[in-house]
Amino acid sequence: MKQEFKMSRTRFDELEKELNFLKTTRSDEVAEMIKVARGFGDLSENSEYDEAKNEQGKLYSRISELENILLHAVILEEGDMPTGQVTIGSTVTVTATQGGVSRSFKIVGSQEADAMHGIISEDSPFGKALMGRKEGDTVVVNAPAGDLEYRVDKIER
Repeated sequence: MKQEFKMSRTRFDELEKELNFLKTTRSDEVAEMIKVARGFGDLSENSEYDEAKNEQGKLYSRISELENILLHAVILEEGDMPTGQVTIGSTVTVTATQGGVSRSFKIVGSQEADAMHGIISEDSPFGKALMGRKEGDTVVVNAPAGDLEYRVDKIER
């Protein structure tokens, strides 16, 4: 199966901007760090040089990761999504059937998730359980703490 990274146009543009920054400004900064560290002498006992090379490795790794993500990105336009069911871009309000606690979540592609702020990936267990559901549906989420049951109360764009 071909790897795809689903995301909004905004997120795609953010990643492109980050990649450009890393390839230009940040790359120049790291090259300068290495140059300065080399000036400190013996490379075998030079912690500044080791740190600069480590930073260079992290930089190249992130550049490679971003290039792969952007190469396999699938831009999702909200207007193309069906209405009345949970899709990427939906904000879903659910209520736990045990305890009655309600929460809202925004469903996004994996590159945009921020669970601490209620922005969850469609690839997460909770996101997978919600995808395609309609208002009034009951979903069971297979969580580490056990199966949790929720009712879909509201779907918004």
